[in-house]
Amino acid sequence: MKTAFEKFNFKSLGELKEKIKELNLDIPVSEDVSSLKCDAKIGDRALKNLLCVHPMEGCDSKEDGSPSDLVYRRYERFAKGGSGLLWVEACAVNEGGRANPRQLYIHEGNVDEFKNLVEFTRSKAEGEVYLVLQLTHAGRYAKPGKGLPAVIAGENEYLDRFLPQNVHTITDDELSDLENQFVNAALLAQRAGFDAVDIKSCHRYLCNELLASYNRKGKYGGSFENRTRFLFNIVKKVKEKADIDVTVRLNAFDEIPYPHGFGVDKSDYKIPDLTETKKIVSTLYELGVKLINITGGNPYYNPHVNRPYDVGFYTPVSHPLENVRKLLNAARQIKKAVPDMRVIATGLTWLREYSANVAAGCINDGWFDFVGFGRQAFAYPDFANDIVNSGGMQRGKCCIACGKCTEIMRDGGTTGCVIRDSKLYLPIYTEGRQGKQKITGTRVGESI
Repeated sequence: MKTAFEKFNFKSLGELKEKIKELNLDIPVSEDVSSLKCDAKIGDRALKNLLCVHPMEGCDSKEDGSPSDLVYRRYERFAKGGSGLLWVEACAVNEGGRANPRQLYIHEGNVDEFKNLVEFTRSKAEGEVYLVLQLTHAGRYAKPGKGLPAVIAGENEYLDRFLPQNVHTITDDELSDLENQFVNAALLAQRAGFDAVDIKSCHRYLCNELLASYNRKGKYGGSFENRTRFLFNIVKKVKEKADIDVTVRLNAFDEIPYPHGFGVDKSDYKIPDLTETKKIVSTLYELGVKLINITGGNPYYNPHVNRPYDVGFYTPVSHPLENVRKLLNAARQIKKAVPDMRVIATGLTWLREYSANVAAGCINDGWFDFVGFGRQAFAYPDFANDIVNSGGMQRGKCCIACGKCTEIMRDGGTTGCVIRDSKLYLPIYTEGRQGKQKITGTRVGESI
């Protein structure tokens, strides 16, 4: 059964400040959000504000991985919403790396379809917009269909119980070949007109899993040099062969016990240890990466870490504000360690309309350079316009942290906001929940 936790019930910014003080958290808050509409730069590219849409997968591509009408609809909404940066959702670099049979997948046969999406998105934006394509291999969370297996870097006693029966442990030779497939996808993204590619290294997909492959044998496991080899090799090769910016969405910490989790204290996995994270970001900067997008946790295993919620399938031991602070502080610490790196923070959606006030407070205090929104963008695609033009966000348009967009994905449907975009997504959600009820005998809303 779903369980309610600490529901967001702040009636004013003052009440939020009092709760932050009560919990003894150093979260900056600003009454004035005008700093978020400042111009900024990534390299030579000017951005119209400091607001970003995080990569939000819709699970709604065509069978061959090309953008569908729903993909076009999503990026039209995002483009019109006013953010200076759109981080286009996870796009597989090969068929076997797709997280579901409807995940975007770029290849030689559909690069022109992606070019059309880029041109369409730019045409719907007011002014310049910086477009990043997130390149991925889903690893242990791969469900591409067609009899293809999930792929793991090694065994994990905490995560393996979620694996399907069809699993393959990737070899060193296969990883070496996969590096080149990432490079090829980056070249295709360049042809399509994207400004940058993201080598996705978060949320325990394959590249993130390799960062925690302490117990893996061979050249991709064990030492820091080996565990980072895959990521650094891809970045080096893309920089050598493509004329496109390279960035990374990086898990600062996994919050999974060591030695199965990356970026965690060895004695208490709930405490981030960012020593290696900072080292990775510093090396990435030396390799020519000028923008990093910081996140944490695993939405399949511990979703409260990177998606603090009001209602979920378990009650976290920590208050949602503590998880908000943990994510924001990770970005802060990385910015402090590598000050020339442009850092994007996450973790603000649970704060509803006060997200903008906390974001501005952090920006004003130099914690990071940009702020991104994920679930919030599904629910409230024009949040940037309201911040820039109206001086804040409207609670009645905000994400309510109910998790239904994630439930649709788990049910195998195409996803979006069930609450704020209900005409399209409420029927999909209802059908999926009823299907689970028939299969498992559970009531709609129960954990399965």
